[in-house]
Amino acid sequence: MAIQSNPRVIYPTRHPAPQETRKHTFFEDLQALFSGSLFVSICMTMFAQAGLLTGSTAGLAFVLHYATGWSFSLIYFVINIPFYWFAWKYIGREFTLKTFISVALLSLITFIAPRYLHIDYLHPAFAAIAGGFLMGTGVLFLARHKSSLGGATIISLYAQEKWGMKAGNVQMVIDCIVVLLALWIVPFDKVLWSILAAVIMGSFLAINHRPGRYKGH
Repeated sequence: MAIQSNPRVIYPTRHPAPQETRKHTFFEDLQALFSGSLFVSICMTMFAQAGLLTGSTAGLAFVLHYATGWSFSLIYFVINIPFYWFAWKYIGREFTLKTFISVALLSLITFIAPRYLHIDYLHPAFAAIAGGFLMGTGVLFLARHKSSLGGATIISLYAQEKWGMKAGNVQMVIDCIVVLLALWIVPFDKVLWSILAAVIMGSFLAINHRPGRYKGH
């Protein structure tokens, strides 16, 4: 009686075939831009309540807001204007327009949020941890739909696209530098909590937003 040999076993390759990318619909982009801006605005509201800072142009806007009492929303919107030119020239029109919309949404939501969101007590540790994850999630939503919050986010996404650097790591370094610059106006303990928030946010992005991981566009 003939003995049959074992059937050939086909093992999966180490590098699977690349998946086909899929373009987001208008509604998918719209909900991502709104939800991302909303998450970040909640983070900003928590930071303002706890006296913490964030990095990038938002951090600079916070410093000017603390120092002058001017509207954070207005300062944040104006500071981002030069970065639109950089994004338009080096990244593209679609990214720039979506970033403009996201910044406008964030400015608007942050402006009206204090009227509807009141926090009686918020420990800086909770604000730093929860705010860091909220900020990271919001920025991730925007980045996956070709948008950003302007400022350092534009620079970090460009560095990842151009040189393969992890956007989260670039963002973390810039944010920590901006926060440290606020030592002259913000108490030292609040600066430390703000750095923790920046590290959490940057690490979250570095883990979840890597080149080639997300196939939508």
